[in-house]
Amino acid sequence: MTGPVGPGSARADIRGQDGRSEGQRSIRALQFTRGARRAVGIGAGVAASFSSGGGLRASPSRRQGGGMLVVPEGSATPPSAQVHESPSQRPSRQFSRWSRRYTRRLAAADAVTGFLAAAVPSAYSHTLNGWTLVVLALTAAVVWPLAIAFGHGYDARKVGVGTHEMRAVLQSGVRMVVLGAFPAGLADHSAFLKLAVVWSPLAVILSVALRCAARGYLHRQQRQGRNVRRVVVAGSSAGVRQLTEQLRRDPFSGMKVIGACVPATEIGEKIELGVPVLGDLDDVSAVIHASNCDALAVTSGYATGNNYLRRLSWSLEGTDVEFLVDPGLIEVAGPRMHIRPVVGVPLLHVEEPQFSGSRRIIKRVTDILLTVVGLIFIAPLLAAIAVAIKIQDGGPVIFRQVRIGRHGEPFTMLKFRTMIPDAEERKSALLQRNEGNGLLFKMAQDPRITRLGYFLRRFSLDELPQLFNVVGGSMSLVGPRPHLEKEIAAMPTDAMRRSLVTPGLTGLWQVSGRSTLSAEDSVRLDLRYVENWSLTLDLLILCKTTFAVLARKGAM
Repeated sequence: MTGPVGPGSARADIRGQDGRSEGQRSIRALQFTRGARRAVGIGAGVAASFSSGGGLRASPSRRQGGGMLVVPEGSATPPSAQVHESPSQRPSRQFSRWSRRYTRRLAAADAVTGFLAAAVPSAYSHTLNGWTLVVLALTAAVVWPLAIAFGHGYDARKVGVGTHEMRAVLQSGVRMVVLGAFPAGLADHSAFLKLAVVWSPLAVILSVALRCAARGYLHRQQRQGRNVRRVVVAGSSAGVRQLTEQLRRDPFSGMKVIGACVPATEIGEKIELGVPVLGDLDDVSAVIHASNCDALAVTSGYATGNNYLRRLSWSLEGTDVEFLVDPGLIEVAGPRMHIRPVVGVPLLHVEEPQFSGSRRIIKRVTDILLTVVGLIFIAPLLAAIAVAIKIQDGGPVIFRQVRIGRHGEPFTMLKFRTMIPDAEERKSALLQRNEGNGLLFKMAQDPRITRLGYFLRRFSLDELPQLFNVVGGSMSLVGPRPHLEKEIAAMPTDAMRRSLVTPGLTGLWQVSGRSTLSAEDSVRLDLRYVENWSLTLDLLILCKTTFAVLARKGAM
């Protein structure tokens, strides 16, 4: 951890605007790092605030040793009495330890997965038996987690966030097919060749399912405030407020903002950040030491420009604190962003989103294969539901409705009928009781829904006929949900970008709250998918959809 420059200072000289030479500032920074355990004014105030559970206020006029003094709201303790802290008073940094334990357990589970993926097919082989089978299974138990580790699939910093974990598993599966099948083919050993081709896909399926379950558990924990990164945000008040709101809006970010540091000139102003102000920008390192946070997020802007970020990163070396920089881009994911250093300046290159070409062809082929296989397995269920609807009231089994698809082209979407036959004629009388998110008509207790319809909607079984839309090409398994023409007309202009991709049976907003989301959040999540779609993201959404349906989350 880092602390103040010297025994009597809790203020870090990181901005370098004091007129001293570069060498003097470097020596000052080195002294700052070595004095990590000597935090006084800020450390005492922050520690007292966390232990008391109260709010914080920052007073630029009350300084001790040159540092910003931060004390709990309503505290009558004078500054001179708040100068010492013990490790037991500081909040503990638990996420780094928990995330490492999480990845170790994941690796152990992958070892079991590799063993089963090799042992089960081998058990049905006529040539692989006895000790050969045992050796192959044990080898797979070692090789499979090593392959995932080679692809950085156990990076504790990326636990529960993004598609990196899933992508590492998929890439490992491809490597294992090549590395296993190639030597088996050269040796003309058909049994080993068959095992390599069967083992890798099976291991991938099991490991992906394992990660979906583990991530679902993690997200439930994080929604309850456990196993989250405790983050301090530094930057201008506007930047801090925007980043804090974004992190709060995303329930799966895994981050909890515990405080902020803003420019000294803005501390005296009336600002509403929604989080306590722990100090100014020169106090960041001392605040981090005192709060024992897991990560520091710095917003972009003039206040954090020039050499500020470089000196701040120096002061954090060896602290095990993640250093995050918000580039100011909205809804652009990692695969589209690359750092390109030019004459010593790291420039962020943002690639254009891809809506056509080979990736779209692969997505289409994947849709057809998965859908056809799925239809074969659920054909008896589809027949049983159709018979039950027909017996119920003798009305039509399928409900057809015109929706807007890719490039604004209308198409007929199919669903199992869950309402009485004349439901559309009765809709106008119920508009004032709409409980939807503003664009969609929803009612938790819609009198038009039949008893069987409630059951079908409860588990989203009414959506299954849309698999035929997927086979026909008017829909995809994953994508923005198709809307009615009048709903599209009521959306903001930016929402028109949704039509750049094929609408889907499920999507980001369906696995993030479904009917419980606001209209703005639904559009925002659809646009996030459009801007960042990939096969790995599709796989992750399909896994999340399974858990969302089983949990009946947001279903209406």
